[in-house]
Amino acid sequence: MNVANGPYDLGPQRGTLLVRTTRTGFGSKAGHDLTLEVTRWHGAATVDVDEPGRSTVNLQAEVASMTVRHGSGGVKPLTDCDRVEIEKTMRGKILRSDRYPAITFASTQVYGDTDSFRIDGDLTIVGEVRPVTVHGHLVDGRARGSATITQSVWGIRPYSAFFGALKLNDDVTVEFDVDLRS
Repeated sequence: MNVANGPYDLGPQRGTLLVRTTRTGFGSKAGHDLTLEVTRWHGAATVDVDEPGRSTVNLQAEVASMTVRHGSGGVKPLTDCDRVEIEKTMRGKILRSDRYPAITFASTQVYGDTDSFRIDGDLTIVGEVRPVTVHGHLVDGRARGSATITQSVWGIRPYSAFFGALKLNDDVTVEFDVDLRS
């Protein structure tokens, strides 16, 4: 297991925080499924392996640090110009980073064990706080897991183009992989 009880500082130095989007609609073949990486984020976890309910997690991610790492599918490959335009739209029009520079998560309860855990918490996006559940597991000293975020629950209208023929699915997946070895 290699995970000890205690506090852990979290951030890019210890792991990765990714957002995955998928496309839908009549024109979906023209778009790309995207992998975005949050490059500036920080937080803290307190781990109690023996009593998981005493564990906590808090994170803050800078919206302006979200970058397009990969795009799959589409009629043409994703270009550098496409990446710049996607990042500009995501930060400015969708997540409004000028007004809401950070996305935050604060756990309210942790359940499970090292094989499989669940973290319930409050996720704040564009100033709206909603509950979310994170599922994960510990493997070789790493915490890995994900949560499905339904954008419209936070009042976010999923991106669309070509008069709605190409759209992002309302659900996006947030994935994490964090080193918790001492």
